[in-house]
Amino acid sequence: KEVCYDRLGCFSDDSPWAGIIERPLKVLPWSPEEVNTRFLLYTNENPNNFQEIVADESTIASSNFKTNRKTRFVIHGFIDKGDENWLQSICKNLFSVESVNCICVDWKGGSHTGYTQATQNIRIVGAEVAYLVDVLKSSFEYSLSDVHIIGHSLGAHAAGEAGRRTNGAIGRITGLDPAEPCFEGTPELVRLDPSDAQFVDVIRTDAAPMIPNLGFGMSQVVGHLDFFPNGGKEMPGCKKNALSQIVDIDGIWEGTRDFVACNHLRSYKYYADSILNPDGFAGFPCASYSAFSENKCFPCPSEGCPQMGHYADRFPGKTKSEGQTFYLNTGDAGNFARWRYKVDVTLSGKRVTGHILVSLFGDKGNSKQYEIFNGTLKPDSTESNEFDSDVEVGVLQKVKFLWYNNVINPTLPKVGASKISVEANDGQVFDFCSQDTVREEVLLTLNPC
Repeated sequence: KEVCYDRLGCFSDDSPWAGIIERPLKVLPWSPEEVNTRFLLYTNENPNNFQEIVADESTIASSNFKTNRKTRFVIHGFIDKGDENWLQSICKNLFSVESVNCICVDWKGGSHTGYTQATQNIRIVGAEVAYLVDVLKSSFEYSLSDVHIIGHSLGAHAAGEAGRRTNGAIGRITGLDPAEPCFEGTPELVRLDPSDAQFVDVIRTDAAPMIPNLGFGMSQVVGHLDFFPNGGKEMPGCKKNALSQIVDIDGIWEGTRDFVACNHLRSYKYYADSILNPDGFAGFPCASYSAFSENKCFPCPSEGCPQMGHYADRFPGKTKSEGQTFYLNTGDAGNFARWRYKVDVTLSGKRVTGHILVSLFGDKGNSKQYEIFNGTLKPDSTESNEFDSDVEVGVLQKVKFLWYNNVINPTLPKVGASKISVEANDGQVFDFCSQDTVREEVLLTLNPC
């Protein structure tokens, strides 16, 4: 069967759109009227109240749309809507760093339904976005290279469909945790893939399998650059609960959104934060997240590390190959940006058991104390560790060393650090030295050497 609509063309339920293993049900998308795709334009001139535009030359010309700016579309996912706060907060953050046409795409008419139907309705959304982009090109000579589509969940695949319909000429698509069910393992025609735009970057925050973990995001690599923050499955600050194990995917209701789908929603929160932290989300090339966690992937290679999120397009090697994967850690709430450092501590003084803590002091800020080692503290041995600071310290000026063991020792042993080296993710190394030793829980300051 197929349905045809003027402007948008025909939609069939042939394979691979339906009737394949990943999509057993033969379902057609709803009509454009039912899906009711709306384009809510925010710009630097109207950051708080949208102007609704349609794919029509005069409407666009009389709006605040400016042809000399980039255009970024933001598309929501399942059971979501275009006037939800998170879409506007991405726009607002953008206005603080650039002049831009920020278009929130609202398709709540097609997303507030069963999941299987919603996966078909995004074909209409993608077609509507492609149609609007074609009008921008034909009526305003607008360059498709200046179009960037940011899509969350099902919205990521809608972005892919818009890109496919414009023959991959769109400048960039960012997939924020592209939805897994009905897409994982399907042919490229159906889902987001690197041919959908000149550059495709993806953030994975819920890539655990759907069964039994209720992970909504895909685990297969679908972009040029794929980022797996915190390993891509369990985000810090998100706790899975008993309820999330029993909710049927077609029965997710509004109130449980943050409750059940916390991991899945983290991806757009990271993106919003990345706009304001141009160097706070460095992704490290690595074989796996466990290798990254075992400190095997630091510092960045000579070509540097890409930034997850908004500034991923600044990475020189961004399109040299598809499926480049990167790992990083983020914070657990509020500001998610983190800066990774490697610290080597060469010990002096007495041999005791205990913990070593180091804090960094730089021209941009000071870090908390981070534990570098616990165990037997042996003079002249060097212990090293990596940590993710919530402060970018900048050029290091000094470091402070502390040890403790909570063991009562009448001899009051003293321990010191003869040398501490700190490496930033760009490979820059700062060395600090001290001849002194200190008792337990007394701070020792080391200066450059």
